[in-house]
Amino acid sequence: MSPIRALRRMAGMTQAALAKAGGTSQPALAAYEAGRKSPTMATVERLAESVGLEATVEYHPPMTREERRSLALHQAIADRLRCDPEGVVAKAKRTLDLMLAGSAGSSPFLREWKVLLERPPDALVSFLTDRDPWARELRHVTPFAGILTAVERARVYREFSRAEAERGG
Repeated sequence: MSPIRALRRMAGMTQAALAKAGGTSQPALAAYEAGRKSPTMATVERLAESVGLEATVEYHPPMTREERRSLALHQAIADRLRCDPEGVVAKAKRTLDLMLAGSAGSSPFLREWKVLLERPPDALVSFLTDRDPWARELRHVTPFAGILTAVERARVYREFSRAEAERGG
């Protein structure tokens, strides 16, 4: 995913709003997000700072296709979480309780989700869309099953497949 799109989603802003805050144009942001232009690190830092965030660079092993698909689903879940934080978190907590009951609470991943679901929605959104290896692992046992409808999941899968074909994956 484009670092500009990730920043914009984290900030919960439209392209126009982020462009205005960061002193650039909406067409420039659209080009960054579409991969037609590459922002400099200084541009990424300036845009991040304009919305009260700090840009950093991290290095991780490449994501597998399965991890990229899981990330795409969780980005859609994060969008839903932004719109209905109370409802989404409540449903995830109910699902997690069922998962914990089935595993006698022994899974460190499930215990971690229990902690994460108590965090503020913006922190949870950030974690759901994180490319960090620990976030990747946790998404394998997500309590967010059922947040998206079958139709919404199918749409995410179609968009993911199209994006994978474009990237040669």
